[in-house]
Amino acid sequence: MTLESGKTSEPVKSAKPEAAPRAAKTAPRNSEFQHTLAGRVSLTGVGVHKNAPATVTLNPAEADTGIVFVRTDLADEVVMEATWRSVSATELCTVLAGANGATISTIEHLMAALRALEIDNALIEVDGPEMPIMDGSSAPFVEAIRQVGVLSQAARRSFVKVLKPVRVEIGDGWGELSPCATTRFEVEIDFELKPIGRQSIAFDLTPDVFADDFARARTFGRIQDVERLWKMGFALGASLENSIAVADDRVLNPEGTRWPDEFVRHKALDAVGDLALSGLPIRGLYRSYKGGHRINAAVLQALFADPTAYEIVPAPAHPRREQGHAEIAVAAAAYGPERG
Repeated sequence: MTLESGKTSEPVKSAKPEAAPRAAKTAPRNSEFQHTLAGRVSLTGVGVHKNAPATVTLNPAEADTGIVFVRTDLADEVVMEATWRSVSATELCTVLAGANGATISTIEHLMAALRALEIDNALIEVDGPEMPIMDGSSAPFVEAIRQVGVLSQAARRSFVKVLKPVRVEIGDGWGELSPCATTRFEVEIDFELKPIGRQSIAFDLTPDVFADDFARARTFGRIQDVERLWKMGFALGASLENSIAVADDRVLNPEGTRWPDEFVRHKALDAVGDLALSGLPIRGLYRSYKGGHRINAAVLQALFADPTAYEIVPAPAHPRREQGHAEIAVAAAAYGPERG
């Protein structure tokens, strides 16, 4: 959830100034097999738009379940599959829709953590229409997943293999998927705001690369947009505790940024989360310029609209090193209600 590059249509959000606790490295896993969580964990905060208390609980799920969201606050629980088909809005964040008009918004930061940490199957319970924004990054979700650990399952993993380039252009921004042997991202942004300017970053997605170099990148927005968004009923929960606020000439957060290029790192984080709505890991290169949630979603739609642009392939077989596939990585921090 961030501003569209070169535009001013998204809200200001924030993050805590102190560095997040660093978890143990992710244990090596055999990517031939699907993975789920080794336990159940909850995180509580507020929704960035309505400023209402929000709790999300991550649960293990059986093989071939995929990532499934459930609204637990409704009389009849509404289930939403975390795939591109469920996306109903992308203006300020990525929103999933289910039956009877029920929605869950701002799912991209959690989806990025799940995809990067190679979680294929999980049941995500949310007690309202918004995910908790936490510190505006994926770090709390990464830490929570590492706290309970990751469990390898017996079922073989499959991938979406990109066979030919697919490109979408919206305004002066664009996004493109093309063939690649790895899961690779090349993201570039270009803002007129002096603290941001033009930034680019490229990386192959792995659990540790994401956790070390991208998970803590916070969402951001222009301070001048806040009053307009408040009047529209958005960004009511935004603060310097869950986003970077940017003026024309400076960052307003007292602690500054976590990296000089934190802005493009967060855009890359959003792209990882949005493309996780492919439903399966992607083997391909994703490139974007002045991208955002709308472009990310449109590229997935274009890919799956063309049966000649992709194929579903099984993960290559690797010799098993040992029996059982349970792996636990314990982090130092536990997660519960925020302390304000």
